[in-house]
Amino acid sequence: MTPNQNEPLEAFPYTPPTEEIKEKYKEIFELKEPIKISFLKLILDKIAAFLFLVITSPVLLLLLIFNWIEGIVIPENKGPLFFYYNAVSQGKIIKKWKIRLIKTSFIDKELQAKGDWHAYQNEWKPEARTHLGEFVKKYYLDEIPQFYMILRGDMSIVGPRPLAVHHYERDLAQGNVTRKLLRGGLLGYGHVRKGTPEFGKPIYEYEYAHRCLTYSPWKLLLTDLYVVWRGAVVISKGGGH
Repeated sequence: MTPNQNEPLEAFPYTPPTEEIKEKYKEIFELKEPIKISFLKLILDKIAAFLFLVITSPVLLLLLIFNWIEGIVIPENKGPLFFYYNAVSQGKIIKKWKIRLIKTSFIDKELQAKGDWHAYQNEWKPEARTHLGEFVKKYYLDEIPQFYMILRGDMSIVGPRPLAVHHYERDLAQGNVTRKLLRGGLLGYGHVRKGTPEFGKPIYEYEYAHRCLTYSPWKLLLTDLYVVWRGAVVISKGGGH
């Protein structure tokens, strides 16, 4: 499932929970408070985020240089390397930082000042992309700044992807509650199925929430490692769009 280039407002269309999901994961729907994150997961998140920031720092430096060069060679592509919009993680609004993919002329400045995702909805128009943005998106390098967000505690390595506020509100209105209960992640149990018919199906988010609620920290780590492995496979294929 991929975003519709003509209707960007319908990006990330997670479907409502089925009656089967509501019955199978009844305890998830009955929760009134967010699911507590284990100390092991917190520590491993911060260690992994710190290591990845160190490892990817040369990549960020190269991206900064190429962004600067492209701005000189093609003035209309000039602009900051980073941007953010407001997203939701565990029911709380956070600044979701990413690497800019599009020309600043395609960014709605008024909505950008409000942290509104809609400011960047031209992302899927080929003519809006910078050359660096096209390359960055293909290999999901635009997500690198989120390691900083993990380090500061806004996100986890594994968890449901934080959605823009209006996407979150739509997801919640459909009856989905996982993003209200779980800290958002760089990689999601369902998100790593991107490019398959399974992508966007809520059952994976509920299964992960169930495991967070019932598994021991060490057993949950095995699930997280599996998700990281699946994510690495997706990234290696260079299928970002």
